[in-house]
Amino acid sequence: MPTPEQLIHDARRILILCHASPDGDAIGSLLAMGAIAQALGKSATLACSDSVPKEYRFLPGSREIVQRPTGEFDLVISLDSSDLPRLGQAYDPAKLAGVPLLNIDHHITNLLFAAANWVDPSSASTSQLVLQFADRLGVGITPETAACLLCGIVMDTRGFSTPNTDLAALQAAERLILAGANLPDIARRVLMQRPFGMVRVWGQALSQARLEDSIVWASLPLDQVKRADPSGNGLSGLVAFLAGTEEAKVAALFTERTGGRVEVSLRSVAGVDVSGVAMAMGGGGHPQAAGFTVAGPLAEVEDTVLERLRALLQGEKRADGREG
Repeated sequence: MPTPEQLIHDARRILILCHASPDGDAIGSLLAMGAIAQALGKSATLACSDSVPKEYRFLPGSREIVQRPTGEFDLVISLDSSDLPRLGQAYDPAKLAGVPLLNIDHHITNLLFAAANWVDPSSASTSQLVLQFADRLGVGITPETAACLLCGIVMDTRGFSTPNTDLAALQAAERLILAGANLPDIARRVLMQRPFGMVRVWGQALSQARLEDSIVWASLPLDQVKRADPSGNGLSGLVAFLAGTEEAKVAALFTERTGGRVEVSLRSVAGVDVSGVAMAMGGGGHPQAAGFTVAGPLAEVEDTVLERLRALLQGEKRADGREG
């Protein structure tokens, strides 16, 4: 089996993809990998099936990301995606089936779907893996690439506050800051700044939030979602805010989307693994941060997921010997 280094050295025209509904780690690692490929003299096309959210458009090179790539490629690199369907329409299996695929990711639910898989669930972000890859390839980190990678680390650790924040994440961030990335500016843009329309959506969701059985949740019908700036991605911050509820062990946000779909985002305290619930529903993620999208209607999805979360917490109690 070829190594990741062999694959990229042998390639000339590389298609680099990240998952649909991209977050800061997906966009940051995508842009950084593109810069690394170009530094090696490769032709690199960067693609994501959804447009770049507004809060990440300040990153260098973000305007070069396309939604429907064209052309011929001799290598595909998948970043921050636990399976092929998560890449959305940016990955055309009919066209790319015979092209070698390199899978770089940090999700524990990754299905190891590629010819070469570099999956490290101990890493707080895929951006850290891309930084390691640059080192292995002998490519230096420019201030622009550093900004993209630091964005990914900041986003996936929620400003170095999540349980997956470890010494390696802090050391990687220090290195990127020394390379020229502006931590205060990046943290403000990706964690704090959001359009006023999204602020109002937060208010509507929080006014209807509920707390039962150590689970806090909120639901956003489609009409409310449409009132927000569609170019923003502030809902990931909303579920993180809900997860800060003192009495809750699990937080869930149910967001109705077009086409009768419901997007579900889950967060949990350390020791409660929600990734299994997400994976059983066709999604994936991390023990304390996971999600999936399923067919609605909204109320039925809410009932189903809450039932699974209650069963999860009951199982955690029995495992601790507190019941049964």
